[in-house]
Amino acid sequence: MRHLTKLVGTGLILMTVTACGGQETMAIQPASGGDSAAPSGSIATAPPSPSGKPQLQLPPGSTPVAAGKVDAAALPKGFPRQVYTANGGTIINLRAEEGGCQHALGQAIEQTAQHVVLDLSETKAQTGQMCTMDLRYPYISVALAAPLGDRTVVLKQSPPR
Repeated sequence: MRHLTKLVGTGLILMTVTACGGQETMAIQPASGGDSAAPSGSIATAPPSPSGKPQLQLPPGSTPVAAGKVDAAALPKGFPRQVYTANGGTIINLRAEEGGCQHALGQAIEQTAQHVVLDLSETKAQTGQMCTMDLRYPYISVALAAPLGDRTVVLKQSPPR
């Protein structure tokens, strides 16, 4: 009888594992870009929508900004520093950091002939809401008044809004 119980239990576990194996799973793929401070992977999902919300994949047609043209000294250590242009340089796509119930935000707060200052933040989580304690590294898009050209991108971070 004791062996029968173990055999039935093992059979149930194998059936459960086999049944779960047929469901869709998300795959981890290497992130594009070569910044060692950036996370090593991102979750592959459907192509990004044009809604302006944080997206897990780099929008198509994005071109990397040279590392010498990105000033990320104001960001915390380990914060992503991947910056790309799109749409003829009028859109900046950059890797951000968000977690739990908070979502990444980006805003161009200063645009001069020499540089563009981008402020990175997160939305505030609602009080009393249960949230996971995970970190995500989505791409966010910020529109510029004029193409980036040879200007430097200055990244800074402000508290959640």
